[in-house]
Amino acid sequence: MVLLYIPLMKELGMSLSEIKSTSRRELEGLLTALSLNNQIHQFDGYTEKDISEMSKEKPHIRDQYFKCKELKEKYDILIGRTVKKQEIPLSGLLGTF
Repeated sequence: MVLLYIPLMKELGMSLSEIKSTSRRELEGLLTALSLNNQIHQFDGYTEKDISEMSKEKPHIRDQYFKCKELKEKYDILIGRTVKKQEIPLSGLLGTF
């Protein structure tokens, strides 16, 4: 249980009494949301060039970066911040002959 308390108190600013009065299900939801938020924003402030430079030494960084970008895009669409990009097939652009 202590491993649950530390991030809730540190990252979310919850007091021990708030944690104890909150149901376990709600606490797990808060921790899941916190983890997801950390994943989405772990590369904030980095440009594509920065990622390219870092991935020369550690290739797995590029994969993590693109997973974070996909996750961010997914949740931006879910909350309505961006509109889902529609893919139009080439035949639709050229028309039928």
